[in-house]
Amino acid sequence: MPSSASKQESKEQNPVILSYLIAYNVAQVMGWSAIFFIFLSHFYSERTSKGLYDKVAPLLNIFQTAAVLEILHCALGFVRSSVMLTAFQVFSRVMLTWGVAYSIVVVQNVTGVSMFVFAWSVTEIIRYAFYMFSLIGEVPYTLQWCRYTFFIVLYPIGVTGELLSIWSGLDFVRESKMYSVELPNAANMSFSYFYFLIFFMIMYIPVFPQLYMHMLAQRNKVIGGAGKSKKE
Repeated sequence: MPSSASKQESKEQNPVILSYLIAYNVAQVMGWSAIFFIFLSHFYSERTSKGLYDKVAPLLNIFQTAAVLEILHCALGFVRSSVMLTAFQVFSRVMLTWGVAYSIVVVQNVTGVSMFVFAWSVTEIIRYAFYMFSLIGEVPYTLQWCRYTFFIVLYPIGVTGELLSIWSGLDFVRESKMYSVELPNAANMSFSYFYFLIFFMIMYIPVFPQLYMHMLAQRNKVIGGAGKSKKE
């Protein structure tokens, strides 16, 4: 699911924390830019989504997993964002990265993966660049406009890709009983990864519209009228 974390601010402008947050956001911009470059290069040369995942997986796994640090940033007060909301958003992405794309091999060449890789990479380049400029000074209006406009198209593309990827792996998960625990066992507990994935998909119904409408409201507040430079 797409992220809509609020703006990052240093805790009391502590220079060490500020420097760390700037470095973190710069690293994320570079990482997601590399992923997007691989995406463009692959489609320019191959004209198909087949084989894309193998090329982007190393960087995708690193930089999406690194976003877990953002939960820590919130918990420690480095940034002013909800810990619970940030945790939900980050773990939904990490779940797609490791629990679906990495684990369910049969989905790695489906169109859905290329859709969410495209949407995530463009979104994250803009988002982390926005945060970086927020930390070092004024955000350029062009970047601010991109931050609050591109999501209109990118969020639906990303969510569609995520759902298609999960859906494409359901039969494999059900037949292989991957990550499932059946009775009887010593713990006297059972778990079905197949039904967990179905539940995960259903959760998009209440969550995605709220996130999307939140971003639309933010867009209207930030650039909806006079185009003044404001921050989320």
